[in-house]
Parts: sequence; C-alpha cells; structure tokens
Amino acid sequence: MTTGPLRGVKVLDLTSVVSGPHAAMILADQGADVIKVEAPEGDIMRRGSMTPGFVSSNRGKRSIVLDLKQPDSLAVLHRLIARADVLVQNFRPGVADRLGFGETAARATNPGLIYVSISGVGETGPYIRKRVYDPVIQALSGLADIQRDTETGRPRMVRTLIADKTTALAAAQAICAALYNKAVRNQGQHIRLSMLDTVVAYLWPEGMQDLTLVDRKDAGARPAAAPDLIFQTRDGYITAGALSDAEWRGMCTVIGHPEWIEDPRFRTGAGRSANAAERLTLVGEVLKTGDSADWLTRLDAAQVPCAPVLSRQELLSDPQVVANGLIVAFDQPGLGRVRQARPAARFSGTPSRTPGPAPALGEHTAAILAELGL
Repeated sequence: MTTGPLRGVKVLDLTSVVSGPHAAMILADQGADVIKVEAPEGDIMRRGSMTPGFVSSNRGKRSIVLDLKQPDSLAVLHRLIARADVLVQNFRPGVADRLGFGETAARATNPGLIYVSISGVGETGPYIRKRVYDPVIQALSGLADIQRDTETGRPRMVRTLIADKTTALAAAQAICAALYNKAVRNQGQHIRLSMLDTVVAYLWPEGMQDLTLVDRKDAGARPAAAPDLIFQTRDGYITAGALSDAEWRGMCTVIGHPEWIEDPRFRTGAGRSANAAERLTLVGEVLKTGDSADWLTRLDAAQVPCAPVLSRQELLSDPQVVANGLIVAFDQPGLGRVRQARPAARFSGTPSRTPGPAPALGEHTAAILAELGL
C-alpha cells in the first residue's frame, strides 16, 4: 500500500539531469505517484542503462517512453496531463511550447494543473539561451567568489551539485505550497523557478550579508578572509567552532589559553568575527599538537560545538548515522545492491516510502497505457 503525506497526488516528471528529477523524487518519497516521461534515448543520467546517479534522483518513480515529436505520443501525454495534479519540466525556455505541452496547451487540457518550469537562469534576459549546468550557476551566483582561496584569491567551486540540489528542494517545497493552495482554493498555477534565483536566495542570509546595507561603499568588495573551520590534529582532522561567549571560554580553557578569553581582539563576538583569521590560526596551531579523540572529548565536555571530519566511507559506520537509520540498502536491477539516504523528514502519521529501485527505461509504459485505456 502506498504511504506518505502525498499519496493520491499524481505527478508528471518531464525533467532530466538532477534539479527536476530530484524535486520529483522528493515527491515520490512522500507518496506521490510520479510518472517519469522519457524520450526513447532516456534521461542523460542513465548513460545508456542504469547508474548510481540516476538511481539517486529517480528512485520510486514509474517510467514511460514517449517520443513527443510524434503526434500519437503527444496525444498520450495530454491524456496523462488530464489526470495529473502536477507537471514538472526543465526544458530550455520555449522548447515545451514548441513541442506542444507548454503551460497554455497543458492548461487547456487540465485547467487545475500545477505547471512547474525549472530553468537555469530564468525565462527572460540575456542568458536564457545558455546551456546551464551547476558550475555555471556557482560562477554566476557569487558562490565561487565566497569559496575563494584565502591564500591566492582564486575562486573555487563547491565539489557537489549544490545549485541543482538546492533548486530541487525549493521546487519540492513550492509544489507542496501550490498543492495546498489548490486544495483550499481550487486554483492551479504556474510555478517558475530558476537555479540562479534559488542559489542567490540561498546564499543571501550570511553569504551575502555585506551586501544587505545599500549605503555600504565596500559592499561585496572582498570575500571572507578567515580560514575555514577545519583543524588538523596529530592523527587527522576535526572541526570546532565557538560562536557564543560561553563557547569561547570553553574553547580557550580546553586548549590551555585562558588569557585569550579577555584578549581585546577576542573578548566580544564582534571582535572574534573581525579578527577571525588571526583567532582561527592561533587555535589551529594548538589543536595540531594533540590527537583528535582527546580534543573532541574535552571540547564536548566544555560544550564547544565540534566533530570529527569523516571520510565518506567513515560516514557509513558513524554511530549517529547508524542510530538515525539514515542509510538504507535495496536491490536495484542492473546494478545490484545499492545504498541510499532515506528521506530526511520523518512523518509520524504518514511515513514516507522506504527508498526503492529506480525504473528501467520505459519499464511501466504498457501498464501506464493500460491505465489510460490504451
């Protein structure tokens, strides 16, 4: 039996790569019936068959193959649209309209449809014809500047698809808000979401805080110069941070420098922020003289936020990850036994689905056509 808070919701997923597929997968995890509509060649993430990357953004969906350049396939799509609550597409602006399933055509079939368009940079402006992937957004959004190397000044990328996955989360939340509005007011609508808009909004609360004051003359002139919160020890790496006065007192006591508590450079939160580079360098010089486990035990006892820096392999056996039941395993046809992180949100009354396999290309075509009476 299907479970999850979105059970009964029907979603058409006409997206590819990561941002759109991952958004639709979040809805599938939460119980929606997600039909992935694929061209005969399939989503590029399949790379011809099945890959771990494809599984991680498409688990729990059903797949139908439709060549939308053919009239018969387009007619089938419109029959699916007539039964859907949500349609998600991430074609470049104008492509869905040319192919016959743009927002106007889809709404003519289903007036109450929630139509979602995910784009790289938006639907107007000088960049809309660009081919956009995650690194392009990291470059345009200021994220690469925030990650700038403190020694050389060279901008750097975050080594994960942060723009794609953040956009997926924003899209899933927006779709749920639109579903609520539809349930209460019986209104369908068009949700437009760009990766650029999403990442800039995501960065703003702290990454762009020096741009908040309009009259500040040097706003955004320099990236943060402080080192990151990774400290080398004699046998590895840890992270430790002291934001409050109490945490700073605990840090100074543990590392054997109580005189830093009242040091004019570090006595207040503002001072510690202004002198962050010097403060973190001094702390790092002390921490590298001891072992990770000893520092972490003492810092925890002093209520200083800290943790070991785990490798990805170590994550699998970390006791907190195990206690949370965070990683689950299942059999994926074409790949064998695979691991996935379970859905992060846990619902007491409507549990999310346990992660299961991603569909083979067109695996459910016959069954979906039969549901349409074809």
